Amino acid sequence: MTRRGFLRGLLAVTLAGLFAAFYGFFIEPALQLRVRRWRIRRANWTARPLKIVVLFDFHVGEPFVGLKRIRQIVKRVNALDADLVLLLGDYAAGHKFVTEPVKIADLAPILAECRARHGVYAVLGNHDWWDDLGAQRRGGGPNLYAQALKAQGIRVLSNQATRLEGAGIWLAGLEDQLAIWRNGRWAGLDDLPGTMVQITDEAPVVLMAHEPDIFTRVPDRVALTLSGHTHGGQVRLLGWSPVVPSRFGNRYAYGHVRETGRDLVVSGGIGCSIMPVRFGVVPEITVIEVSSDQSAGA
Repeated sequence: MTRRGFLRGLLAVTLAGLFAAFYGFFIEPALQLRVRRWRIRRANWTARPLKIVVLFDFHVGEPFVGLKRIRQIVKRVNALDADLVLLLGDYAAGHKFVTEPVKIADLAPILAECRARHGVYAVLGNHDWWDDLGAQRRGGGPNLYAQALKAQGIRVLSNQATRLEGAGIWLAGLEDQLAIWRNGRWAGLDDLPGTMVQITDEAPVVLMAHEPDIFTRVPDRVALTLSGHTHGGQVRLLGWSPVVPSRFGNRYAYGHVRETGRDLVVSGGIGCSIMPVRFGVVPEITVIEVSSDQSAGA
């Protein structure tokens, strides 16, 4: 290789690196948004077909996820004609590169504008507990994020299951698995057995659980588990993420996972945690269409 050829190659690599960095820090996390759809067919789904629209991991704060962006997201959600809209936590900013914080009191009224035939429900994420210093001192609730959402008419499920008669399902919401700093580690407030015991008939169960790690303990009784938290690793190349905030690594990093007949969907979410960077994990509105495998068009 000639000296000129080497320099040209070096320049090309440098420019490609700069473009990738610019895209990962400024374009994908702040300007991109997609609707990611998953179709799930289950032999034991006895309810009507259900379209669930889910928003995960908001991590609100300028310049990446401000109130204007949230309004745009809510507008797109309402255009999807959902049966059910679910908000799965981490409303609080998850990194220190925030130029203007957004309070949950300002965010909650916008989220309350989401529309769905069978309602809008929510759970909390780890950052919503970490950001509430009063809850940390108490070792539990009430939580300021839950209170703000409830004040706007959004039902927050904390280790609770509720029968949605119109949808013909049970909707269960698990409390966060990394909520409270206790004895030198993050401890959960989740109670899966206590949540499941509230279910009193054979209707399908949809479980909201912010972190996907609980999936190994979710009983077969649950038709569908919905989780976020991982952000798909925020950097994902050819279906692999180098860093995933899960003790199972890439096993539950992103997407639809089916294990021993059980279904899990892990969303890439909207915002960022630790660092405001995304590459190969475009911020998303997640749509899950679940029905019986005998449904027309399955």
